[in-house]
Amino acid sequence: MKKIAVCNQKGGVGKTATAVNLTAGLSLAEKNVLLVDIDPQANATSGLGVDYRSLDCSIYDCLHEPNMVNNVIIKTKWPRLSVLPSTPDLAGAEIELVEKENREGKLKDILEIINTEYEFGIIDCPPSLGILTVNGLVACDAVIIPIQCEYYALEGLEKLLKTLKAIKNGLNKNLVIEGILLTMFDARLNLAKDVVEDIQKHFPDVVFKTVIPRSVRIAESPSYGKSVIHYRISSRGAQAYLNLTRELLNHA
Repeated sequence: MKKIAVCNQKGGVGKTATAVNLTAGLSLAEKNVLLVDIDPQANATSGLGVDYRSLDCSIYDCLHEPNMVNNVIIKTKWPRLSVLPSTPDLAGAEIELVEKENREGKLKDILEIINTEYEFGIIDCPPSLGILTVNGLVACDAVIIPIQCEYYALEGLEKLLKTLKAIKNGLNKNLVIEGILLTMFDARLNLAKDVVEDIQKHFPDVVFKTVIPRSVRIAESPSYGKSVIHYRISSRGAQAYLNLTRELLNHA
C-alpha cells in the first residue's frame, strides 16, 4: 500500500476535500483504497456517508489496540473504497499518547497490519502539527500539501516544510513530498494568479499541474455524504480532482 498523508497545519485549505476526493478518484481508477481519518473532527468520515455518531469503534480504539483494525474499517457503498473512521473521541488521544512508548509510530503499526490489502491509503491529518499529524507523517510514504491561493500561503508552507524535514531526519527517513496542491483558486482574482505563479516559481518540481478551483459543488457535496466526484462528476471541481488522480497515478 502506498500511503499518502494530506497535511497542512492551517485549516480551511481544502485538506479534507482533497483526501476524500482523491480517495474517490483512485477507487474509480480501480484501485483498492482506504481513507484513514485521523482528524477528531471526523469530516472525512462523514464526507463519505459514514455517521460517526453511530460507531462503536473508531481509529481511536485502534491506537490502543492495533489488531482491532480489520473490525473497525468500513466498506462504503462505492466499490474498492473503504474508510478507517474517526470520531471526536480521538481528541483525547492527543493527551493520552504523550505518555506512551513509540507514541509517534502508533498509526504506522496499525497500517502495517493491513498493508497488503489496499493499493493506496490516504491519510487525512488534523489542521495542526500535534501528535496525530506526526503519526500521519511517520506512517506515510509521501505527503500532499494543499495550499489555498491566498496571501499568507507561503508563510504557513515554510513552517510545515521545517516540520517535514525534522520528521524525515528523525522518524521517517523515506518521507517525500508527493506534491503541493493549489486549492480554492478563483480565476477572477489577480492575487490568486500571483500566488500560483509565486509558488510554482519557488517549488517548480513539486507543484501539481492540476489546480483545484473554488467550487460550490465541492463545498456542497459533504452535506450529501459524498465526494464531489460521486455527487456531480461533470462539475469543474470533480473534473479537477479526477485530473489530480491521473497526475498522481502518473507519478507512480
